[in-house]
Amino acid sequence: MGLTALCPGTFDPVTNGHLDVVGRAAQLFDSVIVGVVENPSKTPLFSVEERVRLLEESVKDLSNVRVGSFRGLLVDHARAQGASVIVKGLRAISDYEYEIQMAQMNQRIGELDTLFMATSPKWSFLSSSLVKEVASYGGDVEGLVPDHVRKLLIDRLVDA
Repeated sequence: MGLTALCPGTFDPVTNGHLDVVGRAAQLFDSVIVGVVENPSKTPLFSVEERVRLLEESVKDLSNVRVGSFRGLLVDHARAQGASVIVKGLRAISDYEYEIQMAQMNQRIGELDTLFMATSPKWSFLSSSLVKEVASYGGDVEGLVPDHVRKLLIDRLVDA
């Protein structure tokens, strides 16, 4: 069966930074599950179904990566999927401060370890929020997200 990693996130929308982390995790683990979080306290631009489809299209060339969604505790989803480790990308120390607490809680309640992967410097500035903000003002986000994501993002923001 091999070692399975879970890469969770909101992915609203998926960026090239997310895909860099997923692709690098796919080189390290036998199987990678990308878990799109359904968080009722957030109001995403894209539905969970859209985010799953955008990710599936984005990772279609990675044979050991599959995409799904979940709500509830990450440790429960990881256990249900057979994942033995969580992989999270870190852009800056501010990410670490939040993520270390989450990692420690996941270890405490689910005995699940988290592997932090430093984001490639090329993408260290990139976030979904920043992409949405730039695109909402008509800025060019080409090269920051996959092209199919960029097109849907522009369509969605123009219609908003």
